[in-house]
Amino acid sequence: MEEGGEDEMNKILLGIIGAVVLLGFMFFGTYNSLVTKTTAIDGQWAQIEAQYQRRYDLIPNLVESTRGFLTQEKTIFEEIARARTQYGGAKTVDEKVAAAGGLESALGRLLVIVENYPNLKSNETVARLMDELAGTENRISVERRRFNELVQDYNLTIKRIPTNIIAGMFRFGERPYFEAATGAEVPPRVDL
Repeated sequence: MEEGGEDEMNKILLGIIGAVVLLGFMFFGTYNSLVTKTTAIDGQWAQIEAQYQRRYDLIPNLVESTRGFLTQEKTIFEEIARARTQYGGAKTVDEKVAAAGGLESALGRLLVIVENYPNLKSNETVARLMDELAGTENRISVERRRFNELVQDYNLTIKRIPTNIIAGMFRFGERPYFEAATGAEVPPRVDL
């Protein structure tokens, strides 16, 4: 009887060890998945910033190309310069989003102005720069959409059982979506 009881104890002990090992693999797998998702979100934000930088670099050329034609539109150039400075000095993602929104608003007004000046619109340099800027804006839109998709996947993951337990233990919190700046739904108003 003792030998049979010892075999039963070994089987139970092996079962417990197997369960602990399985739970350990699940634990580490879940943790690594969360790290991978947060890293993907950070990488996608870097893609958005790369496109912002491209826009940021195009703006001085566009401003210089249009400045001679639009001497009476001094305030728009000042707004663009101010927005670029704010973006350059922004430290957090929220500050960068707000500064990017201000820059988008000023650029929108500049583009409306350019549309109202046929001789400016036909200028080859301005036309090329506007095409590049339009392409950059499209890339920014795509990168923001990808960012929000990654954030959505991550946020859903950390809310699901049992991942929510591990996420809570290691302080994996919800990540904010990229949202348009307040007032972005209103088209810019330009008085000429």
